[in-house]
Amino acid sequence: MTIKQNQKGFTLIELLIVVAIIGILAAIAIPAYSEYTKRAKFSEVISAVNGVKLAIEICSADGKTLTVCATEASVTSVIPADGQIGMLAATTGLTITGASIVTATALNTEFSGIAYTSIQTPTLEPNGALSWAETGTCDAASLC
Repeated sequence: MTIKQNQKGFTLIELLIVVAIIGILAAIAIPAYSEYTKRAKFSEVISAVNGVKLAIEICSADGKTLTVCATEASVTSVIPADGQIGMLAATTGLTITGASIVTATALNTEFSGIAYTSIQTPTLEPNGALSWAETGTCDAASLC
């Protein structure tokens, strides 16, 4: 009389298949997570720029020209004194030049040492409102 033994545990092939599936999922998830964190960090720069844009729009609504608004105290006071934007430790600055062109540059180790910029250029519409055109290196990197 023979006693039949039940197989317990996984075979080597089953374990290798599970490891391969986990490896494929990790290969997809890690780059996606990396891009997500870069966009999240650059959102601090965008929110700082939005505060300056709002101050320029208020200045312009008061009837001042965009060139005057670039140096107006109510606008420049929105920019942090140390130039640092949010939590980014190596921000090179937030500046307003010319006709209220707002430039924000962020250099962070999360960005692999690359200085990404967001340049916001205002245009005065016939109805008195401002429209903003965004350019800069953040566009090509899909950060803004």
